[in-house]
Order: sequence, then C-alpha cells, then structure tokens
Amino acid sequence: MNPLVLIVEDEPPLAEMLSYNLDKAGYRTVIAGTGEEALGLVEMELPELAVVDWMLPERSGLEVCRILRNKKETRNLPIIMLTARGEEGDRVLGLEAGADDYVVKPYSPKEMIARINALLRRSSANTSSSIKEYGGIKMDLDSHRVTRDGHLIHLSPKCFRLLQNLIDRPTYVFSRDALLGKVWGGNVYVEARTVDVHIRRLRKALDVNDGPNLVRTVRSAGYSLDITPNIMP
Repeated sequence: MNPLVLIVEDEPPLAEMLSYNLDKAGYRTVIAGTGEEALGLVEMELPELAVVDWMLPERSGLEVCRILRNKKETRNLPIIMLTARGEEGDRVLGLEAGADDYVVKPYSPKEMIARINALLRRSSANTSSSIKEYGGIKMDLDSHRVTRDGHLIHLSPKCFRLLQNLIDRPTYVFSRDALLGKVWGGNVYVEARTVDVHIRRLRKALDVNDGPNLVRTVRSAGYSLDITPNIMP
C-alpha cells in the first residue's frame, strides 16, 4: 500500500496543490486544517510522514510537532516543517521542536517530493528489520516464520500481514478500516467483519501453552497487540 502523508496546512489551495502533486508521485494523502484535526487524524491512521505548517489555528505547528515527538506511537514519525519564516533562528526552533527537515514557502513541489522521498528512505533504513519481536512472539519477515515462546505458529498470508502491522506498533490501536487498507488494500471491497474473522483466527493460532491473549480488542476503536492484562476476548 502506498505511503500515507499527512498534510497539516490551513490554506486550502496550498494543501490541495501539495496533495495533488503527492498523489501523482504515488503517495496517499490526508489533509488537516488545524493542529487539533491533525492529532485526531493521527489517532485514526498513523501516517508514514507529516508535513506541518508552522502557522496554524488553535495549535501552532511547533506545538503539534512537540506533541507528536512526545507520544510513543509517533516518536519516530518523519516530520517536515513548512513555513514562510526563513530566518536562521526560526529554522533552529523548528528543528529543536522535533522537525526532521525545514522547507520555506514558496517552495517547488518537485523539491518537496524529493525531500519527502529522501526522508522516507532514511527513516526506512533506520527502522527496517527482518525480525520483529514482542511479548514472546518472533516474526521473521524474510522466511515468513512465526514463533511464540519457541513454538512454531502457522499463519495464513492475511493473518501474517495482520500480525506484521500489529507488531510493528505494539499497543497502537488500529481501526478496522485502517487494517482493511493495510492488509487487503484500498482497491478491493471487503466487509469490515472480515477483519474480525481473521483476528479470531490469529488469536487462535497464537494461543499456545495457555499464554495470555496478546491481540487486544478496544471497544468501538479496533485492535492492538498488547501485553497488558485484562484483555477482552
């Protein structure tokens, strides 16, 4: 599935122009006009990168950046600060708030896409690993081998993809729609209950030696992989 870029920009023409160019470059985009809206969208689906304008209503881009950096789920999210303020002191403030790059308006869409591509390449190089581990579960993405506490687990391709998304961000709550998009793709019509069916299969497969249920149901929200107790069935 194509990477999702969150555009946080309160000027619709600028946001739509960037969204159009990113769509042409193969990215998915979602637009937020305020800092509060941006933080809400991140809770619904975690983007691969965020472009955040400095001057926003309600919360400034600097504050949004600091909040994202202080949350476990978005601590490593690549962020590009977008602003008309080009002085050195302003650039330093943006970078100190947690931005990975700083782009001054007006900017070239081609340059912005090049910066996004470069930042995602660096992010992928820093975070990618063929081995994922959490709560006794070990996934080898190269061999598609899954074990829990040393016991081999047999998973269907879809259950494997579900577990891969869950284990990539432990404790993060994925909505059904988010999992549908990540596992089944946006071009295929699949009912939301299909996710529920595969989650049940995944739970059953991971149930070895009466270990705790790690696939957590969060009522009215979705699913997460979590080692905390008192998990709903």
